[in-house]
Parts: sequence; C-alpha cells; structure tokens
Amino acid sequence: MLHVDLDQFIAAVELLRRPDLRGRPIVVGGDGDPTKRGVVSTASYQAREYGVHSGLALRTAAKRCPQAVFLPVDREAYEVASSLVMATLRGFDAIVEVLGWDEAFLGVATEDPEAVAREVQRRVREATSLDCSVGIGCNKLQAKLATGFGKPAGVFRLTDENWFDVLGDRPTDVLWGIGPKTAKRLAVIGIRTVAGLAAADLGLLAARFGPATGPWLRHLALGRSDAPVSSVPYLPRSRSRETTYQDDLTEWDQVRREVARVARQVAEDVSRERRTVTRVVVKVRYAPFITHTHGAALTRPTTDGSMIEQAAMAALERFTSRRPVRLLGVRAEFGGVGRRGVS
Repeated sequence: MLHVDLDQFIAAVELLRRPDLRGRPIVVGGDGDPTKRGVVSTASYQAREYGVHSGLALRTAAKRCPQAVFLPVDREAYEVASSLVMATLRGFDAIVEVLGWDEAFLGVATEDPEAVAREVQRRVREATSLDCSVGIGCNKLQAKLATGFGKPAGVFRLTDENWFDVLGDRPTDVLWGIGPKTAKRLAVIGIRTVAGLAAADLGLLAARFGPATGPWLRHLALGRSDAPVSSVPYLPRSRSRETTYQDDLTEWDQVRREVARVARQVAEDVSRERRTVTRVVVKVRYAPFITHTHGAALTRPTTDGSMIEQAAMAALERFTSRRPVRLLGVRAEFGGVGRRGVS
C-alpha cells in the first residue's frame, strides 16, 4: 500500500501563484489579517520552524513569526488543485482511496513499490507542479506513518521488518489513532513507547481501556491494520459550519439569533446533499478560549430545515453559562455509513 501526501499543500498552492514568496514563512488562514480572530489553515515549512501550525490562532502565529506573510484562504483554488492530483492518481493501475484535499491511499500490485512511488511523484509534479511524499507499507497504518519519514518530497518504506527499528523507542502518540489524551493514560500505567505498548499485557489494557479498545491499542503498536484500500466514495458523517466573531457576543439573545442563522446555513448544505439528519450539535467557544458542546437528537431522521434549526436551539438551551462568546458552530450528524454503497 502507498500513502500519498502533498507537501504543505495549501501553502504550496499559494506559492505557485506567488513564486516571489518562495523561501519565506507563509501562513494561510482566515482572511489573511493576523490582527483578526481566526486560525491557521496551514503554514509553510519555514513558518513551522517558529512553532506555527494548523489550528493555531492567527494572532499567536503573528507573535511567534512576525516576519511571516499572511494570506487568505482560497478554498476554490485548493479544490481545483486537489482534483488534478486525484485525477492523476486515478491514472495508475491501482485502487485509489481519497482521504481529503491532500492525501490518498493507493493499493498496488508491484514488486518495486519505490519505483511506483517515484512515478507517482513525477506525474503529480508534471500535472500540478506540486511535490508529494509517499509512504510504503504492508497496510494502511504502516504506509500512513511512513509518509512522515519521507517528508519533504521523499519516499519511505515502513514494514514489519523495520517497524520496531524505526518506531520502537518513539512515544505512543506517534501511532495513527493514538492522541495525547490516550498517550497520557498509557503513561500512567508505565507505557510510554511503541515497543512498550506492543509488549503490554492484554488483560491490563482491556481493564484500563475496555475489551475492544485495549487489544486494539496493542494491535496498533504491533503495526497491524486490517482495513483495505477502498475506492468507494466517502460520505461525510456530518456537515457543519462555524463563525468566529471579531467582537465577543455578550447578549444571549444575540447568541440565539446567530445559532439560528448558522443552523439555517447547515440545513441548506444538508438539503443539497439529500442526507437525513439524526442529531444536531452546537459548539460554543467562550472568551478567551473555552469550548463546550451540547447535542439534541431529532425525533425522526429529517432534511427539514425548521426541525434542524429547532434541534440546534434545543441544544443551545443546555448551555448554562452566559459568558461572552467568541465562536459558534452547528453540526448536523447523518445516519448511515461513511462510504457510499457499503452495507
């Protein structure tokens, strides 16, 4: 299996339009004004050296890297570039599973995966002028992790043979599927490395994390994954919208109006997809940066905008704090599976 990941994708697309910025730290986010509220969508490698990363507040990014060039998000340009890349990948004799704008898995039958990887890089660059890194593995987990060792614009193979040589002494959250919270819980019971997790007692893991999750964590540490590469189009499990306010909302009536407005936008998105909604979740980020969510289930699956709005308002009423609000979001959750046609 191959994992193809475009290098600093959004920043790279911007640099194609602004080659004069090449070599400089680039930060893309919001409307490009770092004095406003908003978050970083991506940062060039030069900006990352200063601790700028996706999800960081733009104002914080400006403090960490004041010499950076800030650019607005141009979703349409990134979608066009992504479409060209994915069309290029589908030109291979391979099963292609698209993961997002900038990455995909390829299932290929070959005796020389490095040669295929280099050909992928060549064709992608020829079609788009963008660089990508390619990870090679016996399964999705290995291929996904291998890509990180190939960046930028490289190829890396991670298989059963070198799994522990490469990852054994690394912290558990290096594994795809283990986040900081789980890593902390593992550390509490003395498990801090991939090798340590691979050798952990299954009974202990099951007792701490549950009979399904515990063994699965050790499964990851052993470099195992049974998930196949699938070309079946992915169907999102939800649709959401968020609004960050440059001035805090201090009146709750205003918060209610804004949640209703955002809910109507989400309902319009849902209507275009003709997917039924089963639950609505409201996200409130209080000033300075404290986030809470509450949800409300619908009495029946629906695409009706008024019912989606009503559920959003019901979820909002579960918030008891009336502190100033800096961000509001509404998420409509769909029923059914994540891949079209899978039963």
